[in-house]
Amino acid sequence: MDLILWGVLPYVSVALLIAGTVWRARYDAFGWTSHSTQLHESRLLRIGSPLFHFGMLFVVLGHVVGLLIPMSWTDAVGLSDHAYHLLAVSTGMVAGAAAAVGIGILVYRRFKVPAVRKATLKSDHLMYTFLLGAMVLGLTATVLNSTGQTGGYDYREGISVWFRGLFTFTPDYHLMAGAPLAFKLHILFGFTLFALIPYSRLVHMFSAPVKYLARPYVVYRRRDPKRPTGRSARRGWERAS
Repeated sequence: MDLILWGVLPYVSVALLIAGTVWRARYDAFGWTSHSTQLHESRLLRIGSPLFHFGMLFVVLGHVVGLLIPMSWTDAVGLSDHAYHLLAVSTGMVAGAAAAVGIGILVYRRFKVPAVRKATLKSDHLMYTFLLGAMVLGLTATVLNSTGQTGGYDYREGISVWFRGLFTFTPDYHLMAGAPLAFKLHILFGFTLFALIPYSRLVHMFSAPVKYLARPYVVYRRRDPKRPTGRSARRGWERAS
């Protein structure tokens, strides 16, 4: 079971993520959107959306530091284990709490505002379940570990080593056998969420308005009644008069 959960499932999740993203880009380009409901309600959205997005940004950065940077690197720069864990717990709790409050507001808005509820897709229910589950389990694991209720487990010597092994196709799945249950569930919910990204509104996280920086201006003019309406189209840039 450990081999299936920690040696096979992560690659299945990534494969579904890549295949689904490619399929969505080729066959559902017009559906590649966040399905914004700002026109239906904006007051709760202005509060919940920044909390969730900025909170998640720092949560992801915290996971990158905690999982990808070996302990030997932080030791080399003189950062003690106590200082590292104090910094990780304090910043992680603040970012996680902000993201959790933000997603809570967004979920409340989605199911309590009639117009937004009607615009909710079937995939949203599954997406919100695993997103909320991963966040709650992550906060639970952090609290239990920081209060010593996990027996002094150090994820940097277990989960982090296993996770880095995934990139070299040599994951030591035996290391996950000793991880606390809250960490295991958090990871399982996280990989399931990765697999769901291409098939939900979360796919919009892969979009960036890069072409916007170099696209031609959109020029609006008042029609001159003395000027003929028909003229040949011109491609590319056009100077605004």
